[in-house]
Formats: sequence, C-alpha cells, structure tokens
Amino acid sequence: MEHGFGHYAGIVKVGGGGARIATHTDGVGTKVMVANALKRYDTVGIDCVAMNVNDVICTGAIPISFVNYIAANRNDESKFAEIARGLAKGARRGAVPIVGGETAVMPGLFGGGSGSGRKFEFDLAGTVVGLLPQSKRDTAGILGGRIARGDVIIGAHSTGLHSNGYTLARKALDGTPLRSKLYRGGPTIGDALLEPTEIYVKPVLDMLQDAKVEIHGLAHITGGSFTKLTRLKRIGFEIDDLPPMPKIMQLVMERGRISVSEMYRTFNMGVGFCVVAPEDSAPLVTRAFSRYRIRSRRIGRVTASAGVTVGSARIA
Repeated sequence: MEHGFGHYAGIVKVGGGGARIATHTDGVGTKVMVANALKRYDTVGIDCVAMNVNDVICTGAIPISFVNYIAANRNDESKFAEIARGLAKGARRGAVPIVGGETAVMPGLFGGGSGSGRKFEFDLAGTVVGLLPQSKRDTAGILGGRIARGDVIIGAHSTGLHSNGYTLARKALDGTPLRSKLYRGGPTIGDALLEPTEIYVKPVLDMLQDAKVEIHGLAHITGGSFTKLTRLKRIGFEIDDLPPMPKIMQLVMERGRISVSEMYRTFNMGVGFCVVAPEDSAPLVTRAFSRYRIRSRRIGRVTASAGVTVGSARIA
C-alpha cells in the first residue's frame, strides 16, 4: 500500500507497471431518515455517489467505477427505483460509471417484519475505485506533503448540509414541521435538508490536468468540518473569510442552541471542498470552479502553528 489510513482513500500499486488505484467506501448516514420522513427518495442516490467521488479525488485519482449497496426491511420497487434514479444522476455529475450493485431485503435488520403496513426503512452505501494516472504530477505532494506556510485555502461553496451532521440537525429540529418554509419565498425545511451534496469531480480533475495549477492539498469538508484539513498535514490552517452561513444551518444553530465552535466542528458552514495551493495558483483554482458554476473564494491560509482556527475559535 502506498498510502493508507488517515487520508481520503487507500492507494495500492497494481501489476508491475507502476499503475495505482485508490478505493473508498461511504454512505449517506442518517440523511436517509429525512428522506423517509418526507417519503422522497430521488436525491439520496446523488449524495451516495458524491460522498465517494468527492473523497477519492482528494488523492488525485480519476473515478473509474462505482458500486452501490441498498439494505431495506421490505421490498418496495417504486422506492428502489427512485433511489436508483438519484444514483444515475450522481454518476453522470461525477463522470463515473455504475458497474454493479446489490439490493438486500432483510426484514429483521431494522427491528421489524416486512409486512406491507410496516414503515419502509433502508440504508445506502457505495464504493468507488479511482485510477491514479502516471504523470509528471507528484501524487505525494497532492496528498499534502508540500503544504507550507503561506499557502492559501480556496473553499468551494456547498449546497447545504450535504450528507453530514444529520444526527445533530435532526435533534435540533425535532418538532419543527419539515414542510414549513425555511424563509418566505424559499424552499421548505425538508427540501433544504434533502438538497443533494455538490459533486466537485469535474473542476478538480481540470485543475489536476492543468500544468499551470500547482496543488498542495485537496480536502472534502464532511463530518468533522474543517478539522478534516489536518488529514493533509499537521500544520496550521487559519479560516478567516467564510461565505455567509446557509440559512438551514442558521436554523439548526438557533433551534438547537448550538455553539459557534460546535457548528464549525460539525457542519461544512457553506464550504464543501477545499484546495490548498500557492497564492499565485488561487485565481486558476477559482476559475476552474466557476466554469462549472460552483462559487469559490479564498477562505484562509496556512500558518506555522499546528491546529485549525475559524475566526477566533480554535476547533482542532
């Protein structure tokens, strides 16, 4: 194994020609419970693909295949079809083929039988394989080895909570009608919670293939939020210019009386993906995101002291 635990994917060499593959497995978490509450299953498939491909590209790998696994307490073909439509949509956005999958009906898994009157319950996960191309680019550098003081952190905007922090969000919003409006003229709270995870594959692969762009680290901001930056290197990451907090996160913070520091440790706070690069590469990074209509901005910098700070809050 070339790179194992602690990063976003495991990398192994295959054959004798120096080829390498990266693999990663992830799921949607308790976001599936929101889908069940609203009886809407067309977006969680996108999330499943996103959580996998967004992680594997952090190693510089090109996603080349994806398989999924659905476990449910009863056979419901219409719901499975909705989930499958989301998986297909996510695969198109992530430019990765779905080469197989498994659906397992296990009545006892979720604590009940499979009768038609029983509430449908399910879990969803997937696995992605990525190929690390043999090129002049230094993969070890992309994994964080070249991150140094003075580098900047470019944050690509998220589309909401993505697929993390839902246990805390559901607790904070317990008793809040999910079909009520998040704000006047806006989506319902439920629709905001089910907004699919943004997929960053295409702009990131463009950067990796552009010899003019120097990249020192890539981070998918998921559970643990900006503490994920420490996966790249034990150095200082200072976040000082985040986009406005998404309204759904404002509501979660207010209803749950959650501290600002806890929010920064749990939710993406409007930034779903980070690129660490020298300052002169920053405009090229933001340009790559904008080509795919993904907003991005410089949100911070690398410092000499170890840890992660957001504003005045130290979170790691």
